[in-house]
Amino acid sequence: MRKLTIIFLAFLAPGLFRPAASAQGTLSAEEQSITIDSLIRSLEENYVFPELAKEMGEHLLRKNKAGAFKELTEPVAFADRLTEEIQSISKDKHLRVRFDPEGAAHMRADSERGEEEEPEPPQEWLKQMARSNYGFQEVKILEGNVGYLDLRGFMPAAYAGETATAAMNMLSNTDAIIFDLRQNGGGDPGMIQLLTSYLYDSGRSVHLNSFYFRQTNDTSQTWTLPYIPGKRNPDAEVFVLTSSYTFSAAEEFTYNLKNLERATIVGETTGGGAHPGGTMPIADRFVAFIPLGRAINPITNTNWEGTGVSPHVDVEKEKALDVAHQLALEKLAEKAETEEDQRYYEWIGAYLKAKNEPAALSKAQMEACAGNYGARNLIVEDGELVYQRTGRPRMELIALSPTTFALKDDPELRFTLEMENGEATALILESISGWKERTERSRAQP
Repeated sequence: MRKLTIIFLAFLAPGLFRPAASAQGTLSAEEQSITIDSLIRSLEENYVFPELAKEMGEHLLRKNKAGAFKELTEPVAFADRLTEEIQSISKDKHLRVRFDPEGAAHMRADSERGEEEEPEPPQEWLKQMARSNYGFQEVKILEGNVGYLDLRGFMPAAYAGETATAAMNMLSNTDAIIFDLRQNGGGDPGMIQLLTSYLYDSGRSVHLNSFYFRQTNDTSQTWTLPYIPGKRNPDAEVFVLTSSYTFSAAEEFTYNLKNLERATIVGETTGGGAHPGGTMPIADRFVAFIPLGRAINPITNTNWEGTGVSPHVDVEKEKALDVAHQLALEKLAEKAETEEDQRYYEWIGAYLKAKNEPAALSKAQMEACAGNYGARNLIVEDGELVYQRTGRPRMELIALSPTTFALKDDPELRFTLEMENGEATALILESISGWKERTERSRAQP
């Protein structure tokens, strides 16, 4: 049997990575039956749970005999219906059928050549991975030295390793890292192993997951790597953002770190797919992604199949990043070893809270603060309080309190008003580093 690459999601398999083919003619009843019989054989020979495979086969035969597929002569609709039927029995979201004549032909040709190893992937697939930057959508440093990685897929480390290394090296000096998997549908466990290794010391070997495979009746293990290029960040606070779309390998990454108590999960419960597998030809014009094994977490001795991974902090996916960023700063402030560090994280945390939920000020409150403070001016403009240094552009402010403000796009400066009888008398400008300047109010805003 030709070796199948262990993957968690069908879109990484070369035969399924290309867009769905357009319908090429209609299906005859004979081709429908041949396709169903081929699917049944593949399930019985390969699906990780033999009893469920038998049950799915019997279900398909009953449905076909009853004429359930008779009107489905359009190939894509027929494939979708087959997927629906087998998932109704297995509840396995990885299990699916696709109409892909080209992919089926490639796989049959590989099988006829008797190749024992996975052949070189199509150039089209490699180009598409590169164009998507191997799933690494965005890497940046957020306020408070919090790293952020928006990862849309776990591509094979053999191709994506260099990009992954660049991303993790950029985040190597951050105090916290947020992995955004809200739009990640899965991929290759090798990338999970690589990325996770950056979160542990080189001297510590951590058992991440195990995989049982029916065909070989054995169990393999994945551990953190003893060597990775670049710098590790074992002390960083780690957060993972999830949604109901988060699936498969993205769930494994989340589940591993949650049970290792290495990350705080923020967002929604994930999709619930834990069965790795491979893509196989079905009859002449179809392919199926068939799970060949199951994940076994070394801590729970089970996995997330059918249940998904529940977050520590359950929030709507749209709010997950703001919540995680705030939590990261709170955790960093709690474990700060110096007063300076604690002040830094609390300062940025207050800024973020105000940016996300600014204090509401009345017109009278803003007018009480507005005025000239030497070369610095606070001005009410279009119902908002803005800052302007003489001769320079006006800059929007956000309210931390009725008398304390920050620049909307710069967390490192803070403006505090000294008040007397409801009117500002002086402005204290303070930087995050501790520098202060006090200027008395010379006159109110005209």
